[in-house]
Amino acid sequence: MIMITKQPRKQRKERYTSPLHRRQKYMHAPLIKALREELKKRNAQLRKGDTVKVMRGDHAGTEGEVEDVDLKRCTIKVAGVSNYRADGTEVPRTIHPSNVMIVKLNLEDAEREKIFARRSE
Repeated sequence: MIMITKQPRKQRKERYTSPLHRRQKYMHAPLIKALREELKKRNAQLRKGDTVKVMRGDHAGTEGEVEDVDLKRCTIKVAGVSNYRADGTEVPRTIHPSNVMIVKLNLEDAEREKIFARRSE
């Protein structure tokens, strides 16, 4: 269903209750300038294997590979970004996609490569 309302509470509710196939649209992050010019695209959907740079928060400036994309919670896990528990065990920290920038795309998937090739022609 297409969003029609202007009411913030209804827009928030739509995001929280949306099905997983619609949540994929929320999992986009901006591209760095070089990729932006090469692909003629401003942002791209995050996938496992993409290299990202954290732009906001305690881990700002950290670069790492996307280890997991969680559609249910609309978050990602990045290698090298973690917290430590009181007993010293390392726990991966989740990050919202709006707080990262894509540095390198994982183009192992032929379909994904076609999408970017189609746009950059």
